[in-house]
Amino acid sequence: MNIFRKMLGDRDIELFIGQVLRTGVITACSIALLGGIFYIAQQGAASVPDYSQFKGEGADYTTFRGIFQGVAQGSATEIIQLGVLVMLATPILRIFFSLIAFALEKDRLYVLITTIVLGIILFSMFGGLKI
Repeated sequence: MNIFRKMLGDRDIELFIGQVLRTGVITACSIALLGGIFYIAQQGAASVPDYSQFKGEGADYTTFRGIFQGVAQGSATEIIQLGVLVMLATPILRIFFSLIAFALEKDRLYVLITTIVLGIILFSMFGGLKI
């Protein structure tokens, strides 16, 4: 652990976490934009949908399995959903890497706080998830 601490200073870790955030946002936006272009190409000339009655979305849009299967099949809406998933994962990765940075610094209080925050976020996301 001391090897990593000597190699990476606080500034290096901050720059890395900032790069993770930038990369995550750019990747998520690119995926969603690509999905949007595919959606317009596939559905652009379709008739206007009937919004007089609410129809909930199926498992294709609300489960990881459905999203990844749809992406594999080239479905535009699932590609957009993948972009949303990447966007949601970006701040979670930031918290995870912050946890690692605090652990390398041996800052127990911040490790505890960051672990609690990460646990709350993950529980909130996966607690009611339909698999």
